[in-house]
Parts: sequence; C-alpha cells; structure tokens
Amino acid sequence: MEYIIKKYCFLHVCMILFILIGQIDVNSNVNTISLTVVVSGLRNSDGVVVFGLYNRKDAFPDENYKKYFRKISGKINNNTASVTFENLLPDTYAVNILHDEDNDGRIKMGFLLPKEGIGFSNFKSIGLLNKPNFSKASFELLSDSTVKIKIIYM
Repeated sequence: MEYIIKKYCFLHVCMILFILIGQIDVNSNVNTISLTVVVSGLRNSDGVVVFGLYNRKDAFPDENYKKYFRKISGKINNNTASVTFENLLPDTYAVNILHDEDNDGRIKMGFLLPKEGIGFSNFKSIGLLNKPNFSKASFELLSDSTVKIKIIYM
C-alpha cells in the first residue's frame, strides 16, 4: 500500500512539473526586434513583391529564393510594397527583393538580364562591376528598423 501511495505522489508531482514547464516562455528573456522593408517605384501593381531575408554569406545572392533565412510576399498598393520581419535576433542581415509580376515565385529572365524588377539592400544599381554579394548588401540589425530598397529594372 505504501508503494502505491509513493507512486501516486510521484506521478502527481510529475504532472504538476509538466504543467508548470509547459507555461514557461523560453523566449521571455530574449528581446526580439523587427525589420520593415519598403520598396517603392514599382512599374506596375501586377503580381507581388518577394522579400528574402538572409543571414549567411553563402546564401546570398539567391536567384532561386531557396537559401533564405525568411521569405515573405508583399501585396502591391500604388506601386509600393512593404513587409515586416518580426521576432528577429540582433544579427547581420541582407535583403533581396523580386517584383514577381507573373506571380510564379521565380525571376523571369531575358537573354542575360532579368525581365522583372530586382533589388538588394544597400544597392542603387547593379552591373558587371557592381554585383550583389552579402558583404556589400548586409547591415547590422540591432533594434527595430526600416530599410528602403530601390527596385532595379533592366
């Protein structure tokens, strides 16, 4: 009988601990921040704008949008789109955008150049001598911030 009571008490204590542990917020001591990315000057309001957020050198640039840290599609309103990446930790990030006019999730290419608009954080233009890479496009995100990106059409 004493064994059954001890077993019951043990199970009861385990259940209480399980309930208490389930209510602990593991992120309660971690201050997260947000990044709002804005692009204006889109040539039309067709499709969406794909916003890719990157935090690794080996993932950027990402022509096929496969190596991103986070990705959000934003609706276009009056030739402008914006999104907010939330719950980010302070780190070094870079942003890559695509005006996906046909809404297929990929860059539509011409002979050598994209037919749809693209853009990168810290870039006003791109070319043979000004190719996007993580070190040029990256920025330190230490607090809630807004980044404006220039859309580039070829």
